[in-house]
Amino acid sequence: MNIKQIIFPRPNCAELIETAKVPKTPYDVVVKTEVSTISPGTERANITGDANVAGRHAPDTTFPRSSGYNSAGVVVSVGEAVTSVAPGDRVVVYWGKHQDYNIVPEEQVVKMPDAVSFEEGALSFIATFPLAAIRKTGLEIGESAMVMGLGLLGQLGIRLLRAAGAYPVIGVDPVESRRQEALDGGADYVFDPFEADFAEKVKAVTGGGVKVCIEVTGVGAGMDGALDCMAKFGRMALLGCTRDKNFNIDYYRKVHCPGITLIGAHTNARPKTESHPGYFTHRDDINAVLHLQVGGRLDFKPMLTAKYSPDQCAAVYGRIINDRSFPTVAQFDWSRL
Repeated sequence: MNIKQIIFPRPNCAELIETAKVPKTPYDVVVKTEVSTISPGTERANITGDANVAGRHAPDTTFPRSSGYNSAGVVVSVGEAVTSVAPGDRVVVYWGKHQDYNIVPEEQVVKMPDAVSFEEGALSFIATFPLAAIRKTGLEIGESAMVMGLGLLGQLGIRLLRAAGAYPVIGVDPVESRRQEALDGGADYVFDPFEADFAEKVKAVTGGGVKVCIEVTGVGAGMDGALDCMAKFGRMALLGCTRDKNFNIDYYRKVHCPGITLIGAHTNARPKTESHPGYFTHRDDINAVLHLQVGGRLDFKPMLTAKYSPDQCAAVYGRIINDRSFPTVAQFDWSRL
């Protein structure tokens, strides 16, 4: 079958191409994509040729590259061994691509409740990234929590922390519009990390310091500033994809002495087949996010502000590379092709 796919043929270039692909195993599922979500940070690193993208241990800057990892659509065919979905089912696809049809193993599709739109479903996998980070911190109801960095993952983290019972929920970002977006999404307080007495202000509203922090910037200065806000024995999940190893952190005074726990929170640092407390599989976390939406505990609808036709990909990725005001949530609408 012919598939239309967005690729990066060389650094800083995006194209919509057509290629032929076919199912290869009896466990394959073919899904017609309705919506796929752009993850600006990861995809900026991907299209610019960052050697550390996707958690690779060895430098890899080869092109062409493909991107996209959360989409939603309708099953059009299944292999003979597939039992969990059938043609016509509405599904979330994770670790798929920005293309009009995704051919993936059965394990990479999750049925969607009818009450969840394709647009919301295409955020559910990305939402499991901050959800896993929150689980790993062992957050207790009523504990203070802070999100450092209010891009896509940070905004989802704000909403998940509120649903999890954190109080107060604090959002931190130097961009005013992102701070307002966090307030609209349920943050109790927001701060600019560069404002005077930033750490003291955070400690004042938390009664002495933050118990849980989700660090999403992946920047040494962000982590350093967040550590200044922590309570004794606080837990910090490192969710942001750090691409610079040269961190100037006073670990003795900011980590060792106050007993801070630093937690690696890359989304792949989770079990593949069986969930247990603090460590859920991708499938179980996707289902949790979907059910929280059905139950009204999470509402992604106000976040859905920008949709593009896939044939606009060159201009879209040009903005991602050069414009830091690119929308927090942006999606490709494959029905426009």
